[in-house]
Amino acid sequence: MSIAPNYAPEIRMQIAGRPAPAALRGSITSVSATCGFGDADRLEVILANEGLRWLDDDVMRLDTPIELWLGYSPEEPERIFAGEVVGSQAAFPSSGIPTLTVIAQDRRTRLAAASPSRWFGVKIPQIGIMPLPDVAVAPLLAVEHGLLPTIDPLGSLLSAALSAVEAVDDPTMGQRIVREQAGETSLDLLKRIAAENAWEIVIDHKASPGGLVLSLMSPGAHLAPDVTLRYGHSLLDFTPRVSTVGQIARVTARVWIPSLRVELTISVGYDWDRQALDVQIAPGFGRPVDDEKAKEVMFLDEALSPANAARVVLGKLLPLLNRRITATGSCVGNAAIRAGHVLRIEGVGETYGGLWRVTSAVQTVDSTGWHTTFDVRKEIWFGSIPPTSQGAVRVQGGLLSPPVLPDPIRMQTRSQPGR
Repeated sequence: MSIAPNYAPEIRMQIAGRPAPAALRGSITSVSATCGFGDADRLEVILANEGLRWLDDDVMRLDTPIELWLGYSPEEPERIFAGEVVGSQAAFPSSGIPTLTVIAQDRRTRLAAASPSRWFGVKIPQIGIMPLPDVAVAPLLAVEHGLLPTIDPLGSLLSAALSAVEAVDDPTMGQRIVREQAGETSLDLLKRIAAENAWEIVIDHKASPGGLVLSLMSPGAHLAPDVTLRYGHSLLDFTPRVSTVGQIARVTARVWIPSLRVELTISVGYDWDRQALDVQIAPGFGRPVDDEKAKEVMFLDEALSPANAARVVLGKLLPLLNRRITATGSCVGNAAIRAGHVLRIEGVGETYGGLWRVTSAVQTVDSTGWHTTFDVRKEIWFGSIPPTSQGAVRVQGGLLSPPVLPDPIRMQTRSQPGR
């Protein structure tokens, strides 16, 4: 019987730029790589520590560069993770073989460890302090820690539109919107800038040089599906959820216009029925929405200016909107499922089918083989695409065809870790 190669995973590991020794590969019992938005990605390698042979070995000492590649034979594997060893943990059980767990993370750990006090502005004679644009501040934070930042064209355009400073009579306005870093890590500052510009932070491990390309991506620029999964076929399990608990209907802030000496209240919400933003403006500091929605309003304490109001409100509202519909799922190992990529889910009806954004993906290889688990979310960007074009089809008669499970013979041929 011919066996499909899709169930013969291949593992490659590089340590300090060289292939891992054969003895170490043979000691691997499981490998798990977690990659997602925001915080540092993580790799865990569990070794069978027979005779305590790896306990004091320097092959995976701290700060050692390490890479994990996964794929299916005979195709060339893809780089899933590239980072540095940050720790290890030994286990000496009363029964069974001792183990050693090696933990690695990407270079965002360096941003999380740095918290200098500074501001990002340029002094211009006869004008005063003018703020550096976010498209300059964000790459600067990455470059100073050895990362290579990239911003997609839509993200740059949106940032320029949001951070444009309007002409005002108040000469101190420029100083008030200069970005400052005080008591905040460089990673937290980068995440705040990303939120206010509708960006997501992700390490592109596949790109070269490995683990050094930091992508400030605009999800609105990437709406085409990268992977299609169908329930009962390629999708092993899927658990979506829709919740309004803790959801904010709108974000309200007060905006001071110095030239007019007027304070306005601006409230921005999202109409799920019309798939559109709802903006309300009222003079003075009040709440331009009806009382019955009071508990669904987030008030911002800070007084904003016309220059930064849009990006601050967007940074508060957009993450809340994108948490309304989320899901978790799993499938047979797939290297194309990465943070930032788009999944097209079929066979789960119209409400839960269609396009989903991957926010976190875990690639695990152990004694059961290679499998991928993922966290996904529905985004407001997908609202402009008709459900049928997304593959979201209403279930006819309330019945689904019975699941078609993978061939058990093929499933049993998946290679063991370390081979």
